[in-house]
Amino acid sequence: MRTIRGLWRWRRNPLRRGTDLAEAWAALLAVVLVVLVAPAVGWVTGSLTHGALRETVREQREQRQLVTATVVKVLPHPRIDSDPETASSRDAHRRVFARWTGPDGSKHSGALGTHPGADPGEQFRLWTDGQGRPASRPLDEATAATHAVLAGTAAGAGVAGLFEGTRRLVVWRLMRRRYAEWDIAWERAGQDWGRAGAGS
Repeated sequence: MRTIRGLWRWRRNPLRRGTDLAEAWAALLAVVLVVLVAPAVGWVTGSLTHGALRETVREQREQRQLVTATVVKVLPHPRIDSDPETASSRDAHRRVFARWTGPDGSKHSGALGTHPGADPGEQFRLWTDGQGRPASRPLDEATAATHAVLAGTAAGAGVAGLFEGTRRLVVWRLMRRRYAEWDIAWERAGQDWGRAGAGS
């Protein structure tokens, strides 16, 4: 609404100042840039991010594979933690010593985290790289798309904020100039302005 009121400053008026017209042009330019450029920047950023993330998804799917690991023994819990946040994350995973065969046929063993009810002899699925080393779950398409949308939205909002911030800076400078012009006008009017019979 403030921007629309700024556009009203274009009307022909004997009291219209140059700063009023400049403020109206700044408002129009900001609206055009926010409406046209910001969404375009967001879309381009989102598209580029999505393309890069889809490539990452493809690479991770090629490089990581699920193998079956067997629990050899359950490792003892670390000492009790009084912090409820870290305690809940600790209790959600149980540390076990397990053995597994990598995709290349190599044998591996080590301490891993698994679900709380894991017992010796139980098997569970484990993501590994090509050499059989434990790896995180590969990125999936839905997560990649979500990250791309978030990146595009953030870029568009950032550009819109930049345009609006620039408009506000321009208006602030115009207001300072306007106040300086008023000071000069008051000085020209002199000390006696408004008095009956002054200057006669």
